Amino acid sequence: MKNQFFTVAFAGLLLVGCNSTKNASSKSNSDLATLNPIETTLDLTKVVDDKAPVVINPGRFTTPTVTYRLPRVVQGTYSVSDFGKYIENFQAIDYNGNALEVTKLDTNTWTIANASNLDKIMYNVNDTFDMEANGGGIGGEVPFSPAGTNIEDTNYVLNLHGFIGYFDSLKNAQYKLDVTAPKTMARTSALQETGTKMSDDGLAMTSSYFAPRYFDITDNPMFYGNLDVEEFQVGDIKIVLSVYSPNNVHSAAKVKATMEKMMQAQKTYLGDVNSTPRYDIYLYLSEGKAESPKGFGALEHHTSTVVVLPESMPDEALAESMIDVVSHEFFHIVTPLSVHSEDVHYFDYNEPTFSKHLWMYEGVTEYFATLFQVDQDLVTEQEFYNKIMGKIKSASNYNDAMSFTTMSENILDEPYAGEYINVYSKGALIGMCIDILMREESNGNRGILSLMKELSLKYGKNKPFEDDNLISEITAMTYPSIGEFLQKHVVGGTPINYNDFFAKVGLKMTEGKVKTNYIQNDGVLIFKPNVANGTIPFSEAVKDNSFWAENGVLPGDVIKTIDGEKLTLSNANQLLSAAYLWKPGREVDVRLDRNGEEIVVKTTLTQSYTTGSNLEVDPNATAKQNELRQAWLKG
Repeated sequence: MKNQFFTVAFAGLLLVGCNSTKNASSKSNSDLATLNPIETTLDLTKVVDDKAPVVINPGRFTTPTVTYRLPRVVQGTYSVSDFGKYIENFQAIDYNGNALEVTKLDTNTWTIANASNLDKIMYNVNDTFDMEANGGGIGGEVPFSPAGTNIEDTNYVLNLHGFIGYFDSLKNAQYKLDVTAPKTMARTSALQETGTKMSDDGLAMTSSYFAPRYFDITDNPMFYGNLDVEEFQVGDIKIVLSVYSPNNVHSAAKVKATMEKMMQAQKTYLGDVNSTPRYDIYLYLSEGKAESPKGFGALEHHTSTVVVLPESMPDEALAESMIDVVSHEFFHIVTPLSVHSEDVHYFDYNEPTFSKHLWMYEGVTEYFATLFQVDQDLVTEQEFYNKIMGKIKSASNYNDAMSFTTMSENILDEPYAGEYINVYSKGALIGMCIDILMREESNGNRGILSLMKELSLKYGKNKPFEDDNLISEITAMTYPSIGEFLQKHVVGGTPINYNDFFAKVGLKMTEGKVKTNYIQNDGVLIFKPNVANGTIPFSEAVKDNSFWAENGVLPGDVIKTIDGEKLTLSNANQLLSAAYLWKPGREVDVRLDRNGEEIVVKTTLTQSYTTGSNLEVDPNATAKQNELRQAWLKG
């Protein structure tokens, strides 16, 4: 999962009909699951009030009661989603069409009595995007948008974990899924399609899909609706790009140009890693309305990613964000697809346990997404150094003395949950330090990518590693210094002195004038939201942001409107994330309230500067340090 930075920053800061009769059998339920796939139907032609009907035909049960669940937590997210909140009118029907007794045990769980007579269960599903408009609606919190669901005439985001659940006794059952939609509606899915059937009136099409087990249901999202679809080839991997732009602001062809160049570079960087024949990118562009999704970023699946970004983004900004989030998600084909623990392989959607190694799953993945760009000449070396400095500054906002393994293992609980976002900053820096150490130990010949390839060869997507043994295995595969580093800085809580690692590759940190954006000073927000009165005033930090200071803005000035749109705590993510992407040369109109007086900042953006840290080449670096730096940056 990759949250766009601004979403994370502000979210935390602002608080902001019956089938044919089935034959009875004396076999166990798990045996029956193998013989009789769970038949599931989702009918998008029968949506009423944005609620989609689902029918589940599980086959014959031999037990007196059965338990059915919607996921409480889904893979790739490290928070509670409670998809059972969005289920209405849950019914269990026997073979005579009568209702069976159902008991709802908790938000996500139902038990059904007289299960040997159960023919099917039926319920309606609310989408989560609509619930984002009213603070979560049912029960408050909503799933991160790329993990959520959308039900509207022009678009359906079918993260299937939001529609289809599982029986406790049939977790490894096969699934047959029928999705019915208007014939004219475009559809994309990486789930294996087994056939299509036209309705008798010729208006609807039913597509049938097969999933070997429930994991494959949750791991293969679908897009239906007014889609713009493009395909291209990256080595042996077919990439399918599906774009929903409600106002046709962006096209799949334009996004494809960016994605193809980037993913070709990623594949060149990865080399012989071919863990999937197809990879899907689903891009939902949010209109920015009250009912639109606001959780910008992406959620990875093993062979696809769902991305949610603002439709209002200019082409250049959209391309930049897609490179940022999709490169991260695509690198997940290394980990966790090829390298993962038993917690991932045998994931429990109701009471999950979490691996200790988020530093690897998310941190190393984020590091790859940053490093490959300089390796493949997509960014300059200085631009790469700037990104590294950005991660150091971001990490400084979190607990630098917290054990990363302890945090990972307890990620749903406080105080650890609040530290999660640091996996994209300090987690990536951990990957960088291991990479530099391996380059040093091997005279530049080995790095963290070669380590991940070795782990992939040893394990692969069908063989998990034992969580407690990973660090000792990595140490055995590499060098004692790697084990010492991991024990001291990842298992232990000793902060990392990054200067020690930069010195190995002839770099040094300096203080001076640095470029910044219009909502931060060198990674520090220049606002101090007042939750009590619902306003967003500038903080003291605004005095050190050259653009605002030169335009006379003072600490305490409250932002009223940005380009004519009123700024509130509820829409701050949307408006301030757009401001985060502003570029010099853009015309802006910002209205402020200064103790009842309106202050107008209507001007053309100039580059903003502040005082901060830079990372640059040490002019006194030795030849050996320079050689090691080139091995690190260029592999």
